[in-house]
Amino acid sequence: MIRKYKNLYVELDAANIAWLYFDRADASANTLSAEVLEEFDLCLDYVENMKPSGLVILSAKKSGFIAGADVNEFVPIKDEATALTLIRRGQAVFTRLEKMPFPTVAAINGFCLGGGMELALACTYRVAREGEGTQLGLPEVKLGIHPGFGGTVRSTAVMGGPAALDMMLTGRAFNAKAAKKAGLVDMVVAERHLKNAARHLLKTRPPKRRPGGLMALADSALARPFLANAIGKKLAQKANPAHYPAPFALLDVWRKHAGNLERMMDAEARSVAKLITGATAQNLIRVFTLQEKMKAAGKKNAAKVAHLHVIGAGIMGGDIAAWSALRGIRVTLQDREAKFIAPAIKRANELFTKRLKEKRLVQAAMDRLIPDVKGSGAGRADLIIEAVFEEAEVKRALFKGLEPKARPDAVFATNTSSIPLEEIASALTSPERLVGIHFFNPVPQMQLVEVVNGAATAPEVFDRSLAYVLQIGKLPLAVKSSPGFLVNRVLMPYLLEGVILESEGVPVTAVDRAAVKFGMPMGPLLLADTVGLDICHHVTKIFSAHMPLTVPEKLEQLVKAGHLGKKSGKGFYDWRRGHPVSFDKRDSLLSESEITDRLIGRFVNECVACLREGVVANADQLDAGMVFGTGFAPFRGGPLKYAADAGAWELAERLKEFEAKYGGRFKPDAGWSSFTKDR
Repeated sequence: MIRKYKNLYVELDAANIAWLYFDRADASANTLSAEVLEEFDLCLDYVENMKPSGLVILSAKKSGFIAGADVNEFVPIKDEATALTLIRRGQAVFTRLEKMPFPTVAAINGFCLGGGMELALACTYRVAREGEGTQLGLPEVKLGIHPGFGGTVRSTAVMGGPAALDMMLTGRAFNAKAAKKAGLVDMVVAERHLKNAARHLLKTRPPKRRPGGLMALADSALARPFLANAIGKKLAQKANPAHYPAPFALLDVWRKHAGNLERMMDAEARSVAKLITGATAQNLIRVFTLQEKMKAAGKKNAAKVAHLHVIGAGIMGGDIAAWSALRGIRVTLQDREAKFIAPAIKRANELFTKRLKEKRLVQAAMDRLIPDVKGSGAGRADLIIEAVFEEAEVKRALFKGLEPKARPDAVFATNTSSIPLEEIASALTSPERLVGIHFFNPVPQMQLVEVVNGAATAPEVFDRSLAYVLQIGKLPLAVKSSPGFLVNRVLMPYLLEGVILESEGVPVTAVDRAAVKFGMPMGPLLLADTVGLDICHHVTKIFSAHMPLTVPEKLEQLVKAGHLGKKSGKGFYDWRRGHPVSFDKRDSLLSESEITDRLIGRFVNECVACLREGVVANADQLDAGMVFGTGFAPFRGGPLKYAADAGAWELAERLKEFEAKYGGRFKPDAGWSSFTKDR
């Protein structure tokens, strides 16, 4: 017996077990839209009337269980009352599931996140598929909210307050084994055993898991205020409540109401309704949707890379090779001598051990990464990436020698960070084979990869490169070939303005503090020290041939003195055991607001110029690139969204004031008059 709905269907088997499948129409993954929730409620009606011995909820999608709520439905919500109605509707459906007069099991075949995890928590039991791809968690804080369909209440009941809070406040996801250890799931089995495990749980009906000992004590009315205070202090060191209110609101809900489930459910709903209509949540939701669009750009029907050849085993080349091997690609890594490849292989082993944990998986990844001094792999590779010294002539010579050896259908890619592709492609007889695939350091941590479209790059070459970036789990950003492309071009004026401010007498810490208070992940001087002042100097020299940039005298002096930042132990900061220390005790001659306006003014002005010049296709792509490539304050939604919210005219006028006071580097770009029309 099968009952079908648009997005779900129900089967009743011979053992009187109901099997409810989520299968959202016209989608590759299940999400909980308002329509899906309404159908789910109708399914529960139908199932309850059948009086089965138990209910198993599972996914008909191979991609996973349920990815969460439909984020696109968050955007139109403009007032708390509307939000509260929608949230309470979701709570009511999940509470109904929880109170079914028969046991229920969530059979989880892969990701189970956000609203999907909240639905699973409303079931009597949970069984998860073992292995790669299974992720369970409540990451709503990354969208500027926290769980709202009862997740704060039920995760606390299952895991205990401290463990549940740690999961929700960080937004981290568990693999299947870690989820079982934490109490999120009852069983972990191979995928082929999921249904049998669900049947076993329905038949044996083991006691529901509940936290005991210290975890149970932590949720008591006596302990909660002390724990919440301690957690809040740690939280404040990592997040500014003015910028990211959601984790603090979540902590407050738990502190006040964890002893009363009904009140906690009501407080949860009211808290999320308030958060979801705020600027932070709306901007973080925007950033999430931009990320999904970037992923979609790499999903064209291009062939996957089976064999990658990387030339240059330095930090960048070695890490590109290691990351690609980690993601399942066979990689050959070439350099002049084995001694130059050895450190890269060692770092790769450390990466694999950290990420994969299991010895057999680590060994399999190591087997995919092959040292190749002679460069034999170049003749067999689908894609060849060079990551050698940042000199156009060096790169031209490399590709000229490589072209006769490579397969005629192989893609040539340069990891250049600043050289226009046309300067490199001139060495090739088939320049249409060359594309830019620009990674950022450190490769394992940085999500964004710029895919650079040269004047001669063939469309199929470009599409294959976008697909490769997505294949290795990164975010591809399509950019036009131009000096510095997008990210480095925008970062350089921001970074140099920090150097100029310091040379004018503003303390190092005051410069960086202003940037961090605005929402940047680190200040420009700390960033310069971390990247390496010699690299900043070299890139500025390259840029100065194409753009009105000059190397500040202070930067010249530090590089000449060998003070290169973190790598040498001294730069704008003194570096002690890898940590920056400043002895700059000067009083700032400028207000914090003026420091911020100068730094961010140059940053945003360069963004406007890049949009006007078509370095990226539109403002959305530019905002995505700067959030994921530079960490630009995600809660502001991107630099151009920030400019639109703050007022483009007002920001342009501020730049004019600085132009009159400090010179032409602050001249507002011509694009200020029209960029809002392109949004």
